[in-house]
Amino acid sequence: MRLCTYRDGRGRLRPGRVLGSQIEPLQADSLVDFLASRAADPPTEAPLALADVELAAPIPEPPAIRDFYAFEEHVVTARRNRGVQVPPEWYDQPVFYFTNPAAVYGPGDTIPFPRAAPGGDRPVAKLDYELEVAAVIGAAGRIAGFTIMNDWSARDLQAQEVPVGLGPAKGKDFATSLGPVLVTVDEFDGRQGAMVARVNGEERSRGNLADIYFDWDAIVARAALNTTLRVGDVIGSGTVGSGCILEHGDDRWLAEGDVVELEIEGIGVLRNTVGAQAAP
Repeated sequence: MRLCTYRDGRGRLRPGRVLGSQIEPLQADSLVDFLASRAADPPTEAPLALADVELAAPIPEPPAIRDFYAFEEHVVTARRNRGVQVPPEWYDQPVFYFTNPAAVYGPGDTIPFPRAAPGGDRPVAKLDYELEVAAVIGAAGRIAGFTIMNDWSARDLQAQEVPVGLGPAKGKDFATSLGPVLVTVDEFDGRQGAMVARVNGEERSRGNLADIYFDWDAIVARAALNTTLRVGDVIGSGTVGSGCILEHGDDRWLAEGDVVELEIEGIGVLRNTVGAQAAP
């Protein structure tokens, strides 16, 4: 199934099932509620034309977002560009950091341009996209399906934080995009699929989900260690090899008005526009 969250005529967020060029409203309060039971009352509303509907992030308010670091090529290249090697511990188990579930954006949303410091008079100088797949947890702690994830990054803020040793925080805190749909595991198993990023129509990144170093069983097991995963939790794969500007080393950072498209074979295209640089 291809599931979504959309805004109805009253601006309310509603769960739905995508059937070709239409959306069938699901009679559940939210997509999280639907995933918890994989059941909904029989449809009582007429299908909607997909082209006439505004999609939101499939899970607009996840209980948690864990973002892993599971593609070796990305790890090797990003660290080499900083003059450091991959620590041997990276190969022992998948690792992750938590990012902000209160800053989730959906397909078509404008991403706010982050600022360099509180009350600062300038925007960040190194705004980056990150091309990722995300799993969404369903009932019994199992993966219900997959969506596209853009882990937007302010690299200059990140560079200030990483030497402290607690991982990225404000460098990631301002935005994570998810969408356009959630594809259930019976249709997309997360094992392979071409992954492409474009900026203003120009291809900037290309990889394949098949190149992930740790499989999803290992990733979910690590996420669940000593805790309980909740329905709707989002688990990012980490960036595919070549899947961000940082890896390219060409300083072609994102600018105001840029249109970023992430496409994953079997899921679709997640498109966002970089917002205006706010005045001081």
